[in-house]
Amino acid sequence: MFRTTLTRRLATLVVGSAVLAAQAHAQPSAVPGWATPLASSADPARGQAIVLKRQEGLCLLCHSGPFPQEPFQGNLAPTLEGVGTRMSAAQLRLRMMDSRQINPESIMPPYFETRGLQRVGAAFAGKTLLNAQQIEDVVAYLQTLK
Repeated sequence: MFRTTLTRRLATLVVGSAVLAAQAHAQPSAVPGWATPLASSADPARGQAIVLKRQEGLCLLCHSGPFPQEPFQGNLAPTLEGVGTRMSAAQLRLRMMDSRQINPESIMPPYFETRGLQRVGAAFAGKTLLNAQQIEDVVAYLQTLK
């Protein structure tokens, strides 16, 4: 009896883990434009400035990375070190635009989406955190982190 229950629970855990892993690697098309660049050009130097500027990109509140000059890097999210090797530009763009498309429980703010947000101040209603050019600049910079 105990062994059967344990086996069932283990099987449920394994299947559940496989489903979660598949969802994590899914590339949904719910966010229009994620697979193609949002701007005709991108500047990694501008992207780096956005990533490192805490008042603009907010990246280092949650992420850490190869930025020894920056104190107090976050540890709530994966490191940005090597992210250009782990993810394609399209994958990075999707996460920047709206990471809820990959993980509905994500704590990462949607940088290029205004739908489904809660408690947005009147001055910010209908506005994205970053514009299309800024998204592409950040993606270009993140791609350099090999």
